[in-house]
Amino acid sequence: MSSTDQDRDSLLTVEEVARLLRVPKSWVYEHTRISSNPRLPHVKLGKYLRFRRTDIEEFMKKTGGESLAHGTNTQ
Repeated sequence: MSSTDQDRDSLLTVEEVARLLRVPKSWVYEHTRISSNPRLPHVKLGKYLRFRRTDIEEFMKKTGGESLAHGTNTQ
């Protein structure tokens, strides 16, 4: 597996996802809750949340990034 493949399969922290999406950490936490729509795909490891980079990229493709930073739903 190349280093590029490893980077794409790596788990990201809340801070890294917030930086990637250019949103506050609070937005990331809010969009991992069951009641959130759209909901960020994540993995819970004990008390820690982790995110697969490929899942976050797919999330952005599906949602189109429309109005996400404001927490609104366009569906």
